[in-house]
Amino acid sequence: MNTSQERRLKKILALPTAPFRENAVTAYATEFCGRSRIPCFNDPAGNVIVGAKDRAAYRTIARGTAREPLRLFIAHTDHPGFHGLERLGRNRFKAIWHGGSPVKHLRGARVWIADQAGYQGHGEITSAKIHKAGYAITELTIRAADPGILERPAKSLFGGFGFRAPVWQSGERIYTKAADDLVGVFAILETALALKKARSRRPFLGLLTRGEEVGFVGAVAHFELGWLPPGKKQPMCVSVETSRTLPGAIIGKGPVVRLGDRRTVFDPAGLSVLTELAARLLPGKHQRRIMDGGVCEAAAATAWGLPAIGISVPLGNYHNQGFEGGADCRGPQGPAPEFVHADDVSGLLRLCRGLMEPRLGWDDAWRTTRARLAKNSRRYRREFA
Repeated sequence: MNTSQERRLKKILALPTAPFRENAVTAYATEFCGRSRIPCFNDPAGNVIVGAKDRAAYRTIARGTAREPLRLFIAHTDHPGFHGLERLGRNRFKAIWHGGSPVKHLRGARVWIADQAGYQGHGEITSAKIHKAGYAITELTIRAADPGILERPAKSLFGGFGFRAPVWQSGERIYTKAADDLVGVFAILETALALKKARSRRPFLGLLTRGEEVGFVGAVAHFELGWLPPGKKQPMCVSVETSRTLPGAIIGKGPVVRLGDRRTVFDPAGLSVLTELAARLLPGKHQRRIMDGGVCEAAAATAWGLPAIGISVPLGNYHNQGFEGGADCRGPQGPAPEFVHADDVSGLLRLCRGLMEPRLGWDDAWRTTRARLAKNSRRYRREFA
């Protein structure tokens, strides 16, 4: 990343967001596209479409005449967080949690509080109920540091876990209240900008979705619009994610060619193209693994019959859970800032741009592998006798 890209990444990481409260992120994306003269519009679900000015332009790009598939890059604009429910007193309110979360060391944990206008202040958790399955908060009570915050209706408020700052950097590690999946949103916008500067006419669309953390709601709503063509004209969906670090997917070792998630494996032909691309562009600086720490929008695309592949940046303290610990962590499985490595993000940008290169072999993704195996087979012909 260059200095301007780092500045833009940190700006988007600092924005408040939660499921169905993504307006700051979607507004940033829309403003970014407008400033960069990149066409964009909102679909009926409020997802941001990057690379087309309206539905008609979208369908023209999707139908296309190119011999290679449209690359439909997908990332989500939300992160687990709470919605206010009701005021409980002078400075307390009840809230409901959406998505995954830490489940320990919650009492006294700091939270940021926002409404549709932006950040309004901070508070702390005074009590929390945990889902019977034990994986996340369901309801919580919050004490606002400034009682004036509750001059607004409680239902207008939302937020998430807060730390020393919305985003900061230590060495090559970038810490933030929410990297998942604002890093993916950043990568798609930067890819669109690079294509714009190169005056590329290759088939590209970005889909920045809402409500991913509660079951891919925005992506599903988009797929059900029926705007994408069936059959041979289907796009290659590219999930751009920020996924929990796992053995074989280590922070600082490069972006991950995601072979699948906890729900399914991805398109074999598309993964062959992506694997060869990563080997060429990032030799020794990428990883390859089934990232089964969670489920991503590539699985949703697959369920709707669309071929899909994935790229992930390894993520520390996934969903603000203190798996890796470190700065501002309140304890194991307690609130902690998410973090990513700057080099991994740079590698992600390289792979996204690389997927837009011409003649990557989409029409015969196994050609190189087939040639290698055939050559090896010829060496052993005498053995058949």
